[in-house]
Amino acid sequence: MNNWMTYAAFILYFLILIFMGIHFYFKSRKLEDYLLGGRGMGSWVTALSAQASDMSGWLLMGLPGAIYLAGMNQIWIAVGLIIGTFLNWIFVAARLRLYTGETGSMTLSSFLGKRFNDPTNSLRLISSVITLLFFTVYAASGLVSAGKLFESMFNIDYTTAVVLGMAVMIFYTLLGGFLAVCWTDLFQALLMVFAIVVLPFIAYNSIDPDTMTKAFAAKDGTFNPIPQGAAIAVILSIISSAAWGLGYFGQPHILVRFMSVKNIKLLPRSITIAMVWVFISLTGAVIIGLLGIPLYKELPTGDEEKVLIYMIRDFVSPYFIGVLLAAILAAIMSTISSQMLVCSSTLTEDIYANVIKPKASSKELLFVSRIFVLIISIIALILSFDKSSNIFQLVTFAWGGFGAAFGPVVLMALYSRKATWYSALAGMVVGTIVMLTWYFTGLNKYMYEIVPSFLANIVVMFIINYFKPNTNKDIDDEYNRVQQYLKDGYTPPNKDGEADCCN
Repeated sequence: MNNWMTYAAFILYFLILIFMGIHFYFKSRKLEDYLLGGRGMGSWVTALSAQASDMSGWLLMGLPGAIYLAGMNQIWIAVGLIIGTFLNWIFVAARLRLYTGETGSMTLSSFLGKRFNDPTNSLRLISSVITLLFFTVYAASGLVSAGKLFESMFNIDYTTAVVLGMAVMIFYTLLGGFLAVCWTDLFQALLMVFAIVVLPFIAYNSIDPDTMTKAFAAKDGTFNPIPQGAAIAVILSIISSAAWGLGYFGQPHILVRFMSVKNIKLLPRSITIAMVWVFISLTGAVIIGLLGIPLYKELPTGDEEKVLIYMIRDFVSPYFIGVLLAAILAAIMSTISSQMLVCSSTLTEDIYANVIKPKASSKELLFVSRIFVLIISIIALILSFDKSSNIFQLVTFAWGGFGAAFGPVVLMALYSRKATWYSALAGMVVGTIVMLTWYFTGLNKYMYEIVPSFLANIVVMFIINYFKPNTNKDIDDEYNRVQQYLKDGYTPPNKDGEADCCN
């Protein structure tokens, strides 16, 4: 697999990322530019950046590996993700854009603190800690993906591979911030969907029909979407897999894309683009996993998540190997860079500017934000040195954590007049505790931890809001203004007074 064309494709890919980092460095002169792109993102960039940062290396490595191992009974994860993606765009995107603009919030933590007018600052600080905790694990999963990719491609040491992947990602994120991350995401999303469409056709045409038939017949239940077992176990398994969709309402790296869109009138177009991309990508990933069964009857333990890499190595022309492998790296880097930037945003706005130095200048905060990108990257890098880490399991843990802690709170913030800061804080803490308890006691083998923790969070909030609802008139007036903006389809001007447009 090592040839000059493969290296050339990767060098070109890296040069594009580096160019974007340098280019957007000169456009990110204010903190809002660096963290949110000046709230001026268009429909294509918003849509594809949100979805590329969502799927990560899990799409091209984790999901095909799960399908290869267990067959179509893993399809419910993809179904849940498609439904969750759609509901997130429909019910969260526009309201969150308007509400964060109204409150002048640049992070999810600052939005929650300002939306509920928390006088203690506890909501903002605790949500920041939760963000940093789960994103560090999430970013580590991406680096594990990058390490395995480079190791397989170039036969280099795993640790060296991880460091190399992180170095490139740090460069363009550190320089260009949100604008660089989103525009590289657009490029990377197109590269990903190209790979996920082309590779199944190449692999399918490389398999003898009789070999394929025998391989599927030998693996009982490959095409059966219903898991085997007792009825109650089957139901719990399907719910557990489909519940991945609940996680969307609480993912900061996806929600921040909604916060950055130029005008809510652009969102219908963004929704269409996003859903087409998601459907094609998930379908392609499932097909790749299925085709791996007749192609590779017994992969070494731990290599199941490399099934796509093996296909590229064995069946793709040398002229395209580098391009398709770059697509895998694109999936990985689009998510890691987004997560690093969200962590940096949280540390800068919610901790440094909010607690440590409230009167810091915009120039100082911009510098501090870049330093935090570097620090979080190093921590994630250290965690990723464990080569035995399973990408799918790491993503499952972090995804469930965000969904449990933030999902119900975000929905309540956008849809409930009665919600208060103490109900939000209680729900967030209870959801996180239930999630961690469920996971570390091993109950997740019966049900994905996001289900009980999401329910615990929202039940706690409902109970508190019922007995002690919001009575703050300012909060109620703000809620009414946002509802009116939504009804009128109007996006108020940015904080600097520059009117939004919707071209």
